[in-house]
Amino acid sequence: MKFADFYVGQIIQAGPIEVSEAEVIEFATAYDPQWFHTDPAAAQHGRFGGLIASGWHSCGLAMRLAADAALHGSESFASPGLAYVKWPHPVRPGDHLSLKATVLEARRSSGKSHLGILRWRWQLFNDKGTEVLDLEATSLFDLSKS
Repeated sequence: MKFADFYVGQIIQAGPIEVSEAEVIEFATAYDPQWFHTDPAAAQHGRFGGLIASGWHSCGLAMRLAADAALHGSESFASPGLAYVKWPHPVRPGDHLSLKATVLEARRSSGKSHLGILRWRWQLFNDKGTEVLDLEATSLFDLSKS
């Protein structure tokens, strides 16, 4: 999508994407090696009653879905960060995750007319409809490229 295609109140949906046990373990082993992400046997006796994905893995999956659905082919070039990130429920192997991205703000910078600023809320839901990720991101677009 191009920056001009975004508008306040717009909802962009993407997915589902399946989360496999192998992927959970592989990501966590490389980036978040805590036992409840990497050891299925030990995780069975933990607080969550089984293996759960790293929250950072969930963020990566959301990024993939957002890139495929909205950012591929756009003028997006960076992000100054997130206002917040929350993981209200764990992601488990076998979950099928879907993204709901809601545009909160889409405007040109008042000081740099070639800069588009998109503020949007990303929510990931599992196949039961349970929210597993909630974040607010800002994305920057170089409108001199359009």
